[in-house]
Amino acid sequence: MEKVVLAFSGGLDTSVCVKLLEEKYGMEVITACVDVGQPEDEIKRPQEAADKIGSSKHYTIDAKDEFAKDYAFRCIKTNSLYEGYPLSTAYARPLIAKKIVEIAEKEGASTIAHGCTGKGNDQFRFEATIRSESDLDIVAPVRDYNLTRTEEQEYAKEHGIPLPSEKIYSIDENIWGRSIEGGLLENPANAAPEDIYAWTSSTEDAPDTPEIVKIEFVNGEPVKINDEELAPVALIRKANEIAGKNAIGRIDMIEDRIIGLKSRENYETPGAILLITAHQALEKLIFSREEIKFAEMISQKYAELVYDGHWNEPLREDLDAVNDFMQRRVNGIVEVRLHKGSMKVITKQSPCALYNQEDVSFDDKGIDQREMIGMVKYHDIQGAEYSKVKKDLE
Repeated sequence: MEKVVLAFSGGLDTSVCVKLLEEKYGMEVITACVDVGQPEDEIKRPQEAADKIGSSKHYTIDAKDEFAKDYAFRCIKTNSLYEGYPLSTAYARPLIAKKIVEIAEKEGASTIAHGCTGKGNDQFRFEATIRSESDLDIVAPVRDYNLTRTEEQEYAKEHGIPLPSEKIYSIDENIWGRSIEGGLLENPANAAPEDIYAWTSSTEDAPDTPEIVKIEFVNGEPVKINDEELAPVALIRKANEIAGKNAIGRIDMIEDRIIGLKSRENYETPGAILLITAHQALEKLIFSREEIKFAEMISQKYAELVYDGHWNEPLREDLDAVNDFMQRRVNGIVEVRLHKGSMKVITKQSPCALYNQEDVSFDDKGIDQREMIGMVKYHDIQGAEYSKVKKDLE
């Protein structure tokens, strides 16, 4: 019997997939859960569910440190926002896929399976990485059999598949962000209810007193919060905690999926927004005008590549090489003021700053102002000539 490794969360889709793979595909199923910072119960539940459903073996892979350092920190260093929000799920998928491939190769499996539907983005992200990393076959039972959620629930009841208590919403969570969709949220005319949020306070419940957060960066990566040196995972969690309690990080948007569908998405990314905002402010102090414009181009393209599942696209590695070189100078400290959903950078300092206070100050000689006369006289000389031509045409 051929072996298949199933990326397993213990939810409805992947639980149904275990039996479908056995019944419809005739395969021995090995389940695997990759820990990128899900809640503790979402790491325990897959193990318990796998035992009850009857997978032949279950793996739990702790990849939190790798995810934080090699993926989430990439998001900070590139300031990568997709249509205005920090990517979280999209950054986790290639790492999860890589770990699943490693298990499949260890177990001698011929196939990898996932529980994605044919309507979302994750099918692209998983499969692009799997195909880049291996020659293994891929199956997606929910997509292959065109199953609706109701049909999956009926199949689960018929086959005695134990499921967690019914969730109103579809939630994906890792240390970098939390996405909430489905249910009444599918209608953009419905306001998002307060109960969808777990990481962030409402503006009404946030503290009345503003909080100032100090963040230190080395080579573009955050290393300290409020003078406390923290490892990447702990630092991200600290940033989530501080920003979240101050009502930072709620996003409600219409998003353009890879296949062209528009979807209503809700996110909580408090720490990501805080850290990217501080990082971007530091770059403004350090980078030249041309570097800033180029960094903005990198940011947009990098986000598009990650969102679309092109983690193994060579351009992504090229952009990393350029960005890493630029980030060598992104060293310094930024202070951010948080208060009831508002966030403002209030101070920034760096030994690599291109800012020269003496030159820019109105109280110092610095630059000899008289030397600007000739420069200003011929500034926009083409505009002046055009105005003459335009008058002749009127």
